[in-house]
Amino acid sequence: MIFTDIIGGFDTLFSDQYAIYFVVLAAFVGIVFGALPGLTAAAAIAMMLPILIAYNDQIGGLAGLAFLYVVGKSGRYGGSIAAILFNTPGTAASAATMQDGYPMTQSGRAGKALKTATVSSVFGDYFGEIILIFGAVSIAAFTRKFGPPENFAIYLMAFVVIGSVVSDSVIKGIISTLFGAAVALIGEDTITGQFKMTMGIDELESGMALVPLLIGVFVISEVIIQAEKAAKVKMIDLDANKIDDPTAHYFTWPEFKRCLPLMFRSSIYGSLIGMMPGLGSSVACFVAYGEEKRRAKNKDKWGTGVVEGIAAPESANNAVSGPSMIPLLTLGIPGSTIAAVLIGMFLVNGLQVGPQIFATEPPLFMGGQLISPREFIFGIFAAGLLGIACYGIIGYFMAPIIGRLISYLPTQYLYPVIFMISLAASYSSRASIWDVGFALLFGVIGYGMRRTNFSAAAFIIAFVLTSSMEEAFRQSMIISDNGIWMFFSFEYQNKFSYAPIFLIIGVLVVGFRIFGSMSKAKKITS
Repeated sequence: MIFTDIIGGFDTLFSDQYAIYFVVLAAFVGIVFGALPGLTAAAAIAMMLPILIAYNDQIGGLAGLAFLYVVGKSGRYGGSIAAILFNTPGTAASAATMQDGYPMTQSGRAGKALKTATVSSVFGDYFGEIILIFGAVSIAAFTRKFGPPENFAIYLMAFVVIGSVVSDSVIKGIISTLFGAAVALIGEDTITGQFKMTMGIDELESGMALVPLLIGVFVISEVIIQAEKAAKVKMIDLDANKIDDPTAHYFTWPEFKRCLPLMFRSSIYGSLIGMMPGLGSSVACFVAYGEEKRRAKNKDKWGTGVVEGIAAPESANNAVSGPSMIPLLTLGIPGSTIAAVLIGMFLVNGLQVGPQIFATEPPLFMGGQLISPREFIFGIFAAGLLGIACYGIIGYFMAPIIGRLISYLPTQYLYPVIFMISLAASYSSRASIWDVGFALLFGVIGYGMRRTNFSAAAFIIAFVLTSSMEEAFRQSMIISDNGIWMFFSFEYQNKFSYAPIFLIIGVLVVGFRIFGSMSKAKKITS
């Protein structure tokens, strides 16, 4: 059944006149944005989201969502280029890669390092995408039975888990989550019609838009940080460091066979971490690097330029991409900031994310054709599979060229241009000058959060989840006979309730996190 759906997904993808072109373009755009130090795939998506929404009817929903999805994938890979050539991770997900990548560049083996990163990224990404395709459909068949109490318990668990694990400090993570929820509550109450937390400002009555927040937190805050640095990235002269050994420029077959078990294990780490809301690629890369270094026989050479030190983190951080969509498609909970952004495009196309998205529903008219939600989702899966191959080919043959071009970019002009594009994108989302002001405001807030180690990811995910959580709570209260105690009961309306189980999981996660923090503090003081 699933294999038939996958074939149907490719048929849906190739029958769309724009989708294939957008997938190829996204593979290149994501690599470039990922390779730009400081900018991330989330930043690229935030800037492009309003444009795709504005032209959604012309290009079709599948093309727009496929573009954003593939940008997220290729952007994760693109960060390895900056890590290897500039000793500056293009994204947080590539921070572990530079520990062995840059020493290889210094020793004249930049070509080998880049090709190792490409092959490992493609391997991990395909592994994660397979987990997504089979896992999402299977889990959705189970979660489709959930009612409002289970949905509320899941959202509450997600809030607790995200708040407690995405930051070095449990308190800062929870504060970031609560802040995102508070901002989401601004505007008109959908049931009572009353305005909440608008402070008498008419423009806040319709609530805060997602796009200005994303642009402020992820793009404008980065522009401020880059303005502080005000320095051009430095790349070693690759020609000056060339060596005669022809294998220095290739990821050889013996090296691939040696790294294959490591890439497989690292892909498992990344996939498992990807399914946990809020953790993401930056956690996966360090988990894989640390675990594989611990297992290695030559652990003393790690950090001096070994291919295993690139293969492990790159397999793991790209394996996160697919599984991070599983909570979104099965529970309606974004597993990453990129997944949170994609919710906007789903809603524009009339699709409510969650387990019902795989159910039989009336077809939607997209891109000049009738398409069922299930066919649409498998079209996105097909775009992901094709996009991985595209960025793999582009990266394998063009990564050094892209790195050179980026090293020549005058940052004193680049980031001001990005800043102006960000303001234009903020305005275009609702044609409101207030949204430009909100983007600037949250740019400053995002800058402050990054400087003080509060979690921007927790803030955005909580902002996206709050309305659904509020709706689930109110629905639960309508059908409840005993108030909030409904969430602690294993039965409601003569059927089994999983709500207490999810609440227990949330409590255990926080307990383990607090215990770990206390143990770490004791070790430091002793």
